[in-house]
Amino acid sequence: MSHGPRSGLAAVSSALLAMSRHLEVRDVLKTIVASARELLDAQYAALGVPDDHGGFAQFVVDGVSEEQWKAIGPLPRQHGILAAMLHEARSERLADVRQDPRFEGWPKAHPDLVDFLGLPIRDGDEVIGALFLANKNCERPEGGCGFTADDEELLGILAQHAAIALTNAHLYERSRELTIAEERSRLAHELHDAVSQKLFSLRLTAQAAARLVDRDPSRAKGELQQVAALAAEAADELRAAVVELRPAALDEDGLVATLRTQIQVLDRAHSARVTFAGHGVKALPASQEEALLRVAQEALHNALRHSGAGHVDVTLDRRGGGAVLRITDDGSGFDPSAVRHAGRHLGLVSMRDRASGAGGTLTVESAPGKGTVIEMEVPGG
Repeated sequence: MSHGPRSGLAAVSSALLAMSRHLEVRDVLKTIVASARELLDAQYAALGVPDDHGGFAQFVVDGVSEEQWKAIGPLPRQHGILAAMLHEARSERLADVRQDPRFEGWPKAHPDLVDFLGLPIRDGDEVIGALFLANKNCERPEGGCGFTADDEELLGILAQHAAIALTNAHLYERSRELTIAEERSRLAHELHDAVSQKLFSLRLTAQAAARLVDRDPSRAKGELQQVAALAAEAADELRAAVVELRPAALDEDGLVATLRTQIQVLDRAHSARVTFAGHGVKALPASQEEALLRVAQEALHNALRHSGAGHVDVTLDRRGGGAVLRITDDGSGFDPSAVRHAGRHLGLVSMRDRASGAGGTLTVESAPGKGTVIEMEVPGG
């Protein structure tokens, strides 16, 4: 962010648009404090979201380095000026926060704050956060505050829009949690219906084999072969269900890092050489990143388990505002026109559905003995 002052309608519009671009609560909080600090030309900005226990569920700062923030220590409690903004729901504009009777000090590593402007972020009658700025970059009037009444009015406008952005982000996260809960419930039913039936069959077959071991070894051997086949089918059913869950690594590390890690694991676990390269790909909408990851997983599974490939190459490249994923193997290949048989066996139908559901396209190039190339493109957001 620039440290110079910005003014006028264009600056306000830029700040409001920046807040509206994000759906994750943490991203919204960061954008609010960065926009407020730049717009009002302050050294420091912070925003705290209170919890129900006298502390803060989240507290975001701008103008403090990572090293400084770590040295400051635990998050502040709801006391002093922060408590006044949260509980009395009024703005505070002070020439020197340290001289206010409510001031209770700060940790040793905390930066020295002087002039102060803060106000609550409200959703109706509920206070959902406290936003404040400190140390205006200007010549202060003798004994006065660098922040003006105009600054207070401008921050009030920003806070109103921040409340909308923050409320929308909370609604989005709750909606996503409900979706995940529904998906887990669906998967639980699928696991019960599919895997548990195979496990029951496996148990009965194993019992039959045990009874035949002494009197008919040949038949017992056949039953044990059936046990092995049922166990493999159960494992495949479990893998198919578990792969539906969005991995935490995708949210934490991003698509490129997640793909690279998974492919490194596959390269160590299989005799085939598995490589990955990613070039210039920026963050994509969550649905597109998940679809790309799932298609890559399915294509890699096919190449490593069914094609007999000696080398599998995965690339993820930027294309326009989106990305293109390519999985190439030198395996046995197949006839893509035989969709009824090969398409279902190799998961091509589900891969095409995933690509289409994410607004993308999937193409498959293969021929018997010529290897396979699977390419998926998404438009970005």
